[in-house]
Amino acid sequence: MALSKSQIPPDAQHYLVCGIEDCERNCQFYCNPCHQPMCEQCKDTHQKKKKTKNHEVVPYQERKRQIPVEKCSDHPTKDIDILCDECNVPLCSKCSTMPVHKGHSFTDLETIYTEKTVACRQEVQKIQTYFVPTANGLQKEIKTDATEIKAIMDNIRSSIRDEAKSLKKLVDEVASDNIEQVNKMEESLKEMLQSQDKTCQDYISHLEDLVKQFQGYLSSTQLQNNPIIFSLTEHLKIRPIPETTKPVPPVFTAGQYRKEDVIKLLGRVTVPDTKPENRKIKPMETAPSTPLKPTGKQRKQDREKSDVKQTLSLSSSVTKVREYTVPGVDGVSHVSLGKSGRLWVSDKKGNLVQTDLQGNQLHKIQTTGGFEGYHTVTQDGDLIYIDKNNEVIHRITLDNTITEFIKTGGEIPLSIHSSHINGDILVGMIGKVTRYNKTGEEIQNIEWDYKGQELYSIPNYITENINGDICTSNLNKVVVVNKSGQHKFSYSGQGSEFDYRGLCTDLLGHILVCDFYGDTVDLLDQDGQFLCQLLTNQQGVTCPFSVCVDDENNLIVGQRNTNTVTVYKYLQ
Repeated sequence: MALSKSQIPPDAQHYLVCGIEDCERNCQFYCNPCHQPMCEQCKDTHQKKKKTKNHEVVPYQERKRQIPVEKCSDHPTKDIDILCDECNVPLCSKCSTMPVHKGHSFTDLETIYTEKTVACRQEVQKIQTYFVPTANGLQKEIKTDATEIKAIMDNIRSSIRDEAKSLKKLVDEVASDNIEQVNKMEESLKEMLQSQDKTCQDYISHLEDLVKQFQGYLSSTQLQNNPIIFSLTEHLKIRPIPETTKPVPPVFTAGQYRKEDVIKLLGRVTVPDTKPENRKIKPMETAPSTPLKPTGKQRKQDREKSDVKQTLSLSSSVTKVREYTVPGVDGVSHVSLGKSGRLWVSDKKGNLVQTDLQGNQLHKIQTTGGFEGYHTVTQDGDLIYIDKNNEVIHRITLDNTITEFIKTGGEIPLSIHSSHINGDILVGMIGKVTRYNKTGEEIQNIEWDYKGQELYSIPNYITENINGDICTSNLNKVVVVNKSGQHKFSYSGQGSEFDYRGLCTDLLGHILVCDFYGDTVDLLDQDGQFLCQLLTNQQGVTCPFSVCVDDENNLIVGQRNTNTVTVYKYLQ
């Protein structure tokens, strides 16, 4: 690691040179009286001379430091070169003979200066090699924590909004059911009253007929055969008034809810009673390794995909192929495509279920995941999933053996994707994306754009495009970088309110992303150009949360509010 300017010692040079004129050999010794660096040969010559044979010549590292030249104010021709031990005052040699210093002891100022200089340089070295890097590391960690806290808070806010939206939908459903029940009650009461009204009308018609009949008898001029004379009782049979019932209307009993009841339904944000851990210095990040060359098998697969790609295009309409219910999950938060079209489906409660094409449960495990794309299937068919609480990534092989694959070292993993290009593992963490190779070795970290701005907040879902671009959804935007980690574009939707969740890509390089709030699946090209809203409410899509493309290039959609998986055909 290169040293910064502040870390380079002020007397550092590429090597020490002998100070004797015309000698360019390496310096190893130092004459303290002459303040002259010397090589071994010049040192021997120096000590053989009559004038300098008694000079103190020491190894260079043990040399005395030359004090700055400063004249005595009382004796301008003399240099200050001693220290009065009693008065603790720098003096010249002539000052030491003055009565005020009579009987005092003195120390060579050069000796003191050397000792203090060495001590000072040692402290400077400590500061430059330990304290400054440590403080810089802590400062970086604090900034990372600030980013993580913001991301966590954004995630909590999003979860609160999700729960509120779900509750609102349930409230709307219950209200709709109640209104429908009221409509049915009203229709039943209406039919009863209409029947009673007809009965009364028939009775009134009967009375009117009797009145006409008797008025005819009364106005008759014939006495013979007149019922009034012969059989009045028989003709005066008036039917009794029909019985009717008053309707009993239903009564609406309003719910007696308080704010506390709603809090129980939506959940509460609390601060855990956990003692904060002391910060640790993290190890240096390793540089990305050289990508592996594709194998013959990989090249063949690439050619096959290229042949398929040339025959594919967008259909003029989207057609529902099939749908099936996934048992054991409460809604669909994420879908991973496995071998033979089998699916791994997860929900917000950490249930992770494997199904066949008919929705039959094949395998189920309990995880710590939730509203994230925290599982993926490798090229070999192994399942890889995140244990967020323990900051570990597990692998399940085809024989159901579970192993601890990757430890993220204090970083919180959120989303994961196994590359179909080279088998690398892409992991979305709070504030960054990390790439691991097939063996779990960290080879790349992506955090900043070219302006030094943070790229990611909460990369809850992650995938890779056919050109190696890394695509993530971060609630309020989709972020895409190339395989080297350079920012290409961000997509922030077509409306004023959006919440991006699951995303995937297809053989044409399209990016398909779920807008939870907009109830749409948006379609982008690989350069970020919005193409269309592929799925909307008109196709029956509500709260889309996860998407993937199967081996037949169909789009699989999972929705937050149901455990039904729907398959659509959108390519031809």
